[in-house]
Amino acid sequence: MSQDHPFDALRQLSARLRAPDGCPWDREQTFESLKTYIIEEAYEVVDAISAGDPAMLAGELGDLLFQIIFVAQIATEKGLFDIDRVCEGIHAKMVRRHPHVFGEVEVAGADDVVRNWESIKARERKEKGALAGVPRQLPALLKALRITEKAAALGFDWERVNDVLAKLEEEVRELKAEVAGGTLPAEPEGIREELGDVLFVMANLARQLRVDPEAALQGANEKFTRRFRAMEEHARSRGVELGSLSLEELDALWETAKSEERPHRD
Repeated sequence: MSQDHPFDALRQLSARLRAPDGCPWDREQTFESLKTYIIEEAYEVVDAISAGDPAMLAGELGDLLFQIIFVAQIATEKGLFDIDRVCEGIHAKMVRRHPHVFGEVEVAGADDVVRNWESIKARERKEKGALAGVPRQLPALLKALRITEKAAALGFDWERVNDVLAKLEEEVRELKAEVAGGTLPAEPEGIREELGDVLFVMANLARQLRVDPEAALQGANEKFTRRFRAMEEHARSRGVELGSLSLEELDALWETAKSEERPHRD
């Protein structure tokens, strides 16, 4: 690394890689080709946070930062904008959207901050509608959370958690009715729609409970994976494969795996 500021050195590195005598692979990259890498790096940052490993997190943040600088370098070559403009733009936006820090606005807590943020965004947005700023490509669960957050910030929300639970029970009843009238394992449109409604209300419930639904589902995924692997180990120790066991035998292995995790909660 040169003696320049580390950020400037990283910017110079991206330009060098894109230079005529730079890296052939880097020179071939486009905005479109980098989309997948940006998404992957963002998820790896989240993995590092979940792992609680500071060194891993620092490394993954570096990978994500380089993707940002690299995309800005391509934009610079096209005469669109540069990384300085990116930094200036986000700096101005953060100051503008924190009038309770940099202005005279007073807030009572985080909920007021969210409401102010959405109100300021609405004034800034050229597109019409409070939901226009929700990225189309967000994963469905996160997208549902963001949609309900924005609606709630404008006052369109349930007053109590129990109201959301009642709505969830209503949607489950409607799903049961569709399943009873459908032909499984086909996926009739009605079943898919009602299942979507159940999942959407679940995202709303998570928001009301102040639980990250993505983290909650990831936790459930990890718990299931952990117990299923334990089932496989027990089966192998008996010289059998899971696929050869009856449902009753599989259930017994599952209960064994659960009992071995105590005092984990179910």
